[in-house]
Amino acid sequence: MQIRKATINDAEGIAKVHVDSWRTTYKGIIPDEFLYNLSYKKRTELWIKNIEREDNFVVIAENPEGEIIGFADSWKRETNIVANSSDLTSIYILKEYHGRGLGKELLKQLFLQFKFLGYQKIFVEVLEDNKTRYFYEHYGAKLCKSIQIIIGGKVLNELIYEWDNIDEVLAKL
Repeated sequence: MQIRKATINDAEGIAKVHVDSWRTTYKGIIPDEFLYNLSYKKRTELWIKNIEREDNFVVIAENPEGEIIGFADSWKRETNIVANSSDLTSIYILKEYHGRGLGKELLKQLFLQFKFLGYQKIFVEVLEDNKTRYFYEHYGAKLCKSIQIIIGGKVLNELIYEWDNIDEVLAKL
């Protein structure tokens, strides 16, 4: 497995992982109709824009055949008004590659970037029913807020976690 910084040429592969991961991760959480209607084309367009953003950092995981099997993304959300901070906006890995340490490695790459940029606080938003929250908690994320959001017509609880010591997270990775 190889981890590297994403390029525009990776947008389609990232979009495929994004859509496929949402369909497995959020099955039974987000309405099936919403998940079914996710579009590879629209997600590819989104990822082209995301990768082009100067304030965005995207890394991918590839299998030995060079296929994208996971990715991680970070940038400062418009709703984040905390000085000297950023957001971990996504980590997704195809289900068949779970349990191989890829999430840990992708998280490490993001936190190395956060340290390089001198950030003091990192936030991540995760649905309450998404088991990934325990992964973040394992690496020291502390719950700081819970809000309600609507996806596909369903009201969901979204948890906002915070890390306030980049070095402590990196020491665990």
